Amino acid sequence: MRELSGEENRDLIGADMVGPSEVGVGPWRGELPDDPRLDPELLASGDRRNVVDKYRYWTLEAIVADLDRQRNPFHVAIENWQHDLNIGSVVRTANAFLAAEVHIVGNRKWNRRGAMVTDRYQHVRHHPSLEDLASYAAEHELPVIGIDNLPGSVPLETYELPAACVLLFGQEGPGLTADAHAICTDVLSIAQFGSTRSINASAAAAIALHAWIRRHTFGQKP
Repeated sequence: MRELSGEENRDLIGADMVGPSEVGVGPWRGELPDDPRLDPELLASGDRRNVVDKYRYWTLEAIVADLDRQRNPFHVAIENWQHDLNIGSVVRTANAFLAAEVHIVGNRKWNRRGAMVTDRYQHVRHHPSLEDLASYAAEHELPVIGIDNLPGSVPLETYELPAACVLLFGQEGPGLTADAHAICTDVLSIAQFGSTRSINASAAAAIALHAWIRRHTFGQKP
């Protein structure tokens, strides 16, 4: 694979592209298809975005509309009091598992670099406070399930995750705040066997969301 130049790398920051120009597909060859979902500019220049093949040449709006017809009923929430670099990765993971929404709690601004532009395809909602998140969850009858290795937490591996819920994550280092813990129906821990106290917040999100997928998409019992 050709190594990208410094200028090319800078161009990819914030762009919906991965790797060199050979990734994806080139300009459409032959008679143009009559499909309103397709983007004329992408058909003419090629589609190098980081999307699955099904969505090649589709407009952003068409992709989001199609995803909206399939979204899972779980939501992902993460506290944002310290501009945690992991938030972007959590958003990317939520997109990969087709979460209904991502909820950013606290500061409105968050570091999008780790999202790799997946926030364009994922609904992201801001809540200024945990109370606001709790009100939203109550209004939509969504239990808030915290993910953290706190005293009294329940093992994720043996917990019956509800289909519709909010999975709430704290920040790297401090984890869930006391106020976040207070709005949770339950707090779940992820089994660890090494010497470290905790795992990376984005890694914890990937594990928890995949546990939901195993249970509710593949029917695996905890």
